[in-house]
Formats: sequence, C-alpha cells, structure tokens
Amino acid sequence: MAARVIAVANQKGGVGKTTTAVNLAACIAAAGRRVLLFDLDPQANATSGLGLEKTEGASAYRPLLGEGSLLEKIQPTAFERLEMIPSEVDMCGADVELARSENHLQRVAIALRPVLESGRHDLVLVDCPPSLGILTLNAFAAADGLLVPLQCEYYALEGISMVNRILTQVRENGVNPRLELLGIVMTMYDGRTKLAQQVVSDVREHFGELVFETMIPRTTKLAEAPSFGKPIMYHDPYNPATAAYELLANEVMERLGLAAPGKKPA
Repeated sequence: MAARVIAVANQKGGVGKTTTAVNLAACIAAAGRRVLLFDLDPQANATSGLGLEKTEGASAYRPLLGEGSLLEKIQPTAFERLEMIPSEVDMCGADVELARSENHLQRVAIALRPVLESGRHDLVLVDCPPSLGILTLNAFAAADGLLVPLQCEYYALEGISMVNRILTQVRENGVNPRLELLGIVMTMYDGRTKLAQQVVSDVREHFGELVFETMIPRTTKLAEAPSFGKPIMYHDPYNPATAAYELLANEVMERLGLAAPGKKPA
C-alpha cells in the first residue's frame, strides 16, 4: 500500500501548525509506523523542532525545480522510524521560481513520486507555510488529505473557511480531485476559559465529525520543546500535551486505516 500524504496547513500563523506536524509525526512513528516529515515551510521550524540543522542546499528547493532527487534529501532523525526532508532559507525563493515553472502546481507531487514509490514510508506529513501561496497549493496538489490545526480563539472559523474554499477549488479545478479534509484539530485549548469552550462548540457545530475528539492543551513544556530539538513526548513524556498528541495520532491512524502494528485497521 502506497504511503498516504497529509498536508498540515492553515494560512494563519501561530495556530500550532508546525507543533502539530512535528508531534504527530513523532507519535505515529513511536506507534510503529514509518513516517516522513516534509518541511515545506521556509521558516524551517519543523526542521529545528526535530533537532536538525538548517543547512544550505539540504532542502527540497532544487528537486522542486527538477534538479536532483527528493530521495537524496531525506535525512534520519534521532527518533526511530521518523525521517525528514528539512527546509532552509533557500526555500524562500521557491514561490517565485515555481511560479515560472511548467506544471507549477504539480512540482511537489512530481518530486514526491519516487519517494512514495520507494516504499520506505507508511505516511508522509507535509508541514506547509503559514500562507496559501504556491508552496501550500503544491502540497494540496500532492496530498491525499488535509489536516487543519485551529487555535481556540475568536477568528478560528475565518481561517478554516478560507482553507475550505481553497480545498474545494483544488478539487473542482482538477488540480487534485482526490484531496479530502482529513480533519480539524483544536489547538492551544484552555478549558478554564469560556471563549475556548465556545470556539470549540462553534467549530463542532459547523464541521461535526470532521473535528477530532482530541484537543491539544496549551502548556509551557509544549512551547519550549522545539528549543531542545525534541517532540513533546521525548521532552516531557508525562505532559498533558504528550497524552493529547498520542491520542490524536491514534485518531489520525484510524481515519487513514493505519492501525498501529499488531492491530487491525479500523
């Protein structure tokens, strides 16, 4: 079975997008699946969040322009079954360069093909930039599913409506007819505030079962883990955010039919 490709995206910054991509990748790998985290964001926060250096020439920039193979850019991490295609500052030029390229919305899909055909991974998670530019649209064109982290705040629904509109356009314009909204994950949840409870209620009312049951709490340890180059489960195994991301990983695997080894797919 070919690896599934999931884009983690929200055009709004500061919603826990990269935090979710990094920690979800780590938890699914810890559950026994072979995971590739593809850092498509020029800020390269996912790269440093897994303890990798932002090294010139190490990113997908050249392969996206048809120069070299994306397979050669895959690097091991310190965490079992978790590999990575890092990002670095070169990716800042990708939006401009890709716009001039033939098949400019399909460059990620084309570059990923040999990676998927290699059979090295069960799941590819793509951490998208916090925008709906060409790199994010490329990720949408290459993905089977879209996972949207949503912060528990007043403007949350505005963010998801924009992503949903683009998803519909990508499908209906024939760029990627198979793209589905895998789910919405509520992040930075603080159950002590009425605002957070109201936002979650509103999002569930609009999107129903597409919203994951698991909500990611706001914790200090989760915020500091990237500075140690570790996912939260390795930085603080007993943190509430660790338990939350492990539960979210189970939900994601269930929706993808990727039950943990030894279990039957749902």
